[in-house]
Amino acid sequence: MIPCNGSISRAVGIILTPEPAQSHKIPTVIAPERSGKPRFVNSGACIFPVLFRGRLLTRDEKREMDKFSEFELDNPVLPEWIDEKALASGGYPYKKRMKNGDYLRQLHLLHIELAKLQRHISDQGERLVILFEGRDAAGKGGSIKRFMEHLNPRSAKVVALAKPTDAEQGQWYFQRYIAHLPTKGEMTLFDRSWYNRAGVEPVMGFCTPGQHETFLREAPEFEKMLQREGIRLFKFWLTIGREMQMKRFHKRRHDPLKQWKLSPIDLKSIPLWDEYTKVIKQMLHHTHLPDTPWNIIRSNDKRRARLAIIRKVLSESDYHGKNVDVIGEADPEIVGNTPAFLLSA
Repeated sequence: MIPCNGSISRAVGIILTPEPAQSHKIPTVIAPERSGKPRFVNSGACIFPVLFRGRLLTRDEKREMDKFSEFELDNPVLPEWIDEKALASGGYPYKKRMKNGDYLRQLHLLHIELAKLQRHISDQGERLVILFEGRDAAGKGGSIKRFMEHLNPRSAKVVALAKPTDAEQGQWYFQRYIAHLPTKGEMTLFDRSWYNRAGVEPVMGFCTPGQHETFLREAPEFEKMLQREGIRLFKFWLTIGREMQMKRFHKRRHDPLKQWKLSPIDLKSIPLWDEYTKVIKQMLHHTHLPDTPWNIIRSNDKRRARLAIIRKVLSESDYHGKNVDVIGEADPEIVGNTPAFLLSA
């Protein structure tokens, strides 16, 4: 038997290695056979059979898991293997990022179209809601910033709600979001939305299984109510590969101007990739409907993702002076809601 600096959990046969107080080494997620709840452990240099979701891992699976568990967020040097795999991770279709010059030229023309759309919405008294959801570090905030960059803030607003207050926790779940819906002539962009209850809340234990199930049942009805009221709704889910997520977390950790983006919840979410994948699949199964579809955005390259989101909104909107040649078509390799795209979320 090889000694290891850790304690043995007899109930599940797992070695639990304690962490230094200030370390941000990513833990491995081990699920006990009985409870099904994830355990967070670091294997370090220990050699032992590892159970994952009730079965023994193969040697290759264990090696792959160890690569993630040995990544230390506090180390200023990004591991070479993460940097090399980041762009292609998650089955991303492009080998190189979009050139900045091409991106800026296209973005400028699309901003002109967005300004036309906003004037039309204001003149016609229409209402537009856009939801930005996705994996942590997928680029939701940056996409919203570029979308809003040249819009009039008097009739276009961004909603990014903090955790609910005690009073809000006693309300109907959707109530706090209703207060931020647009009036006539406005558009509202939600930086995360009521879909918190389909993602972070069930994974982190912020809601009960019953509340999660109720949400999945009620969300489609709530969105149909919005549409019957005349509110147009776009739902975007930004997805990235795991190595790209780790690369972006690492950059946030070591960039003084981006450290505010790395929250305690982000740190806790790092080893829960598979748990998030599970609830994402549930969410898409229940809420991706013909009248209120999700648009999956492959966002390993933020530039392509931002252009695809803007093009999707413009191409599906009617407004005075619309230039279809400028808008073109959203890149079918980046945005879609076919089964292949839904599986990649």
